[in-house]
Amino acid sequence: MAKLSLLHTAQVHADTFDRLAPEAELAHLVRPDWLQRAQGGIDITLRREITQAIRAADGAVLCSCTTIGEVAEEAGAIRIDWPMMQEAARIGGPVLMAYCLQSTAGPSEALLRRAFGARDPDLTCLELGRHWPLFEAGDSAGFAAAIAGDVCEALAAMDFTCVVLAQASMAGAAELLRQQTEVPVLASPEIAVRALL
Repeated sequence: MAKLSLLHTAQVHADTFDRLAPEAELAHLVRPDWLQRAQGGIDITLRREITQAIRAADGAVLCSCTTIGEVAEEAGAIRIDWPMMQEAARIGGPVLMAYCLQSTAGPSEALLRRAFGARDPDLTCLELGRHWPLFEAGDSAGFAAAIAGDVCEALAAMDFTCVVLAQASMAGAAELLRQQTEVPVLASPEIAVRALL
């Protein structure tokens, strides 16, 4: 099986991929500082660091962080959310896209619109930043439950053809949501693993 190098900004993503692809040869680089530094915009120094890490990596490179995804893609990496956005485009709109970090909103929306091409995704964005402290505190179960609860409320209020969980960190909410709705719920780690491996 081909070797895959993964760039993460949280250790939890490395654990997720090891669980999703136990047979694969995965090399993880975890840099939480990159996400912290990217919050106010990616400067030339950070851009250079990300680019150098990708060029030095062995095999194909997957970037699991949406915030630095654009820069990583420019350097030759695959963005974790690209296969997911392509799947959303295949299903069609209206799309509900949930995200926590403001730094994710722009890159995620741009990538979704790129996947849809000339078609309108009829996009509704659901900002869930108030739940991010749960993720930062390591409360994965609480974070997933909070995300799922708010997405369920949005689904009850409006009709959508699919839900996009914009950040890899939100993937835990997908299983909870699938128990409560027939609407397809898309999470980037599992779709990226299927696409790459």
